[in-house]
Amino acid sequence: MQRNEIPQNLQWKITDLFENDAAWEKAFADFEKKYVDYDFSAYDNKLADKQTLLACLKLIDDISRAIEKVYLYANMRHHEDVRVSKNAAALAKVGALVSKVFAEFSFVEPQLTALSNEQLRAFIDDPDFADYSYRLQKIAKSKAHVLSAAEEKLLTLSSDVMGDFQSVFSMLNNANLSLPKASYNGEETQVSHGTYGVVMRSGSREERKDWFEKYYGAYIRLIDAIAQTYYSNVKADVFYKTARKYDSCMQMAMAGEDVDPKVYENLLAATHAALPAMHEYIRLRKEALGLEEQHMYDVYKPLVEGVDIKLPFDEAYEVVVEGLAPLGKDYQALLEKGKADGWIDVCENEGKRSGAYCAGVYDAPHPFVLLNYQPTTNDMFTIAHEMGHAMHTYKSNAKQPYAKADYTIFLAEIASTVNEVLLLKHLYNKSEDKALKKYLLNYYMDMFRATLFRQTQFAEFEQLAHAKAEAGEALTKENLNEIYYDLNKRYYGDGVIHDSEIAYEWARIPHFYSSFYVYKYATGIVSAISIVKRILTEGESAVQDYFEFLSAGGSTDPVAILQKAGVDLTTDEPFKAAMQEFEETLAAFKALL
Repeated sequence: MQRNEIPQNLQWKITDLFENDAAWEKAFADFEKKYVDYDFSAYDNKLADKQTLLACLKLIDDISRAIEKVYLYANMRHHEDVRVSKNAAALAKVGALVSKVFAEFSFVEPQLTALSNEQLRAFIDDPDFADYSYRLQKIAKSKAHVLSAAEEKLLTLSSDVMGDFQSVFSMLNNANLSLPKASYNGEETQVSHGTYGVVMRSGSREERKDWFEKYYGAYIRLIDAIAQTYYSNVKADVFYKTARKYDSCMQMAMAGEDVDPKVYENLLAATHAALPAMHEYIRLRKEALGLEEQHMYDVYKPLVEGVDIKLPFDEAYEVVVEGLAPLGKDYQALLEKGKADGWIDVCENEGKRSGAYCAGVYDAPHPFVLLNYQPTTNDMFTIAHEMGHAMHTYKSNAKQPYAKADYTIFLAEIASTVNEVLLLKHLYNKSEDKALKKYLLNYYMDMFRATLFRQTQFAEFEQLAHAKAEAGEALTKENLNEIYYDLNKRYYGDGVIHDSEIAYEWARIPHFYSSFYVYKYATGIVSAISIVKRILTEGESAVQDYFEFLSAGGSTDPVAILQKAGVDLTTDEPFKAAMQEFEETLAAFKALL
């Protein structure tokens, strides 16, 4: 389908940002004219003065707010059809402008960290700095890790080169990965990242084995280049860790979002303790699928087939709204408003970016959600997921000043997962169909396997790989494979054959180029499970606590914000609760068998 064939009511209302491309061009030109050659000398070396600092922080906000809308529009237009070179060029143009302008602010943080603790505390406590209090608190915490202004500018400029390994991997993973054709449903089909996932879930056993071997074979052929690229990425982390005087790369990453490393430690400890339940699930899969031997290419196969909720978008959306009733009528009304007012780009069209996401900026009237909706159960859950992001953004922007509105990635996957879990429990509780109940329990267990156990496995791999590099040991394809293969055996247990190809799985994970990112998926589902349990057992008081969390943006550290919803990840309680939920779901599935 071409984009111009999609009804307007199924497209996002991009004109809520700019009336048309000409209006966007004018906004870009105005920004460029005003700020590219802006003289920032009025602030340089003068930030100890209250009024100068306040004016500087407000100027940074003004610049950020102006360019955010320009960037978001360009990004959305590009994603409507990535084949349109004009839109791709516009997006690249904005990116270059952002880098150039914000490099000029590199003097701010080192000059603030050079202030005494007493002066920083005076600014933090000053009501005139209320919007910036948390930003200044983070700067005070980072004093030991910020360099001189000249050194900070060099580090800022170096980030374009030192941070480009993700782009190198992207080229290897998309342009240079020589994927062959393989048989699927009786036809020769091109193996791709997308079709691989489909075949792993729905292909015959022979097809899954063939696709698994061919898919990993492509990575094996490029493994030398990928191993060197990943090692270079880790070396860049070690460089910044050393330059900024952190004890480890993990500590540096956690400090970047102001998250207590105890959270990472709790996640690993709780997951290790729950691995016997994970192993039981893997053995159950083998039994339920009737396999003498279960291989890694079997672990994605649904245990319940022939059950799918196939609804057109409008009906699926209504099911989502109904499923989120525990969050109250106002929340449901806001969901309906989002659908009616052009928040969502629903349909797939030729050239449109694949997948789904939510994006929003402070001065937009609402967030925007990209979907590629198909009438499947999975896509209905995607609606719930992305609208969870949208509600989080909407409520934070409505409640917080600009400087405190943007929540961290650490918190980003919680609201989306809360919606998914609420929807799943709604569908399960209202169904009388045993097959559908089994399907939903299987869906939930696979959420645990993929989002909690697997992402924690990834997180542990990152920790071990970085520790080797920090100790001065080179990372090679051999020791990276060894780390990953040993972890795979530990996490999946003896219910599966650990095929030799799985040792290379680390080589295909794009998130490893955003170091220490993946653990946040795991803590996200852990947090969501505790929040849902409170909402369903305590009712209105828990809902109001959750809304306080949604409205908190980035007003303080993310662990403290999450505590507003009744979840404290510096303790082991929410982790144990999540593992208990997994065990109870497994028991319920076995009972239905």
